[in-house]
Amino acid sequence: MGLMDRVKAQATQLGQKAQEAAQEGKARIDQAQANRRGDAMLRQLGIAVYEERTNRGSPDSQAKIDRLISDISAHERENGLNLSDQPQSSMPPNSTVPPQSSYPSESAPGDSASGSTTGFPPESSGFPPET
Repeated sequence: MGLMDRVKAQATQLGQKAQEAAQEGKARIDQAQANRRGDAMLRQLGIAVYEERTNRGSPDSQAKIDRLISDISAHERENGLNLSDQPQSSMPPNSTVPPQSSYPSESAPGDSASGSTTGFPPESSGFPPET
């Protein structure tokens, strides 16, 4: 096989690989766009249900909810998605646990639990004592 034949074969292989990579990239972009569209519809549905359940909905809220459910189902079928299989938070859906503070102690200044009568800084912190 001549040098030109080998160069042509390599160029053909590289062209095919580039085409495959471009198709894979386009498929990923399309999938991301479909996921974003699904997320937006789910958010709209959540807002509509929330408004309905808190008596803030409009007279056509139920029709809007039904339409969104229908649109989401069609979107899942058209894009091969299962939007209910998305990652969930680690908390149960109806959990009422308040968010935890990032501070080590939530004791109020002068609280006996903190061991300080001034609240900040404790005397053992290396700061000069208050006068």
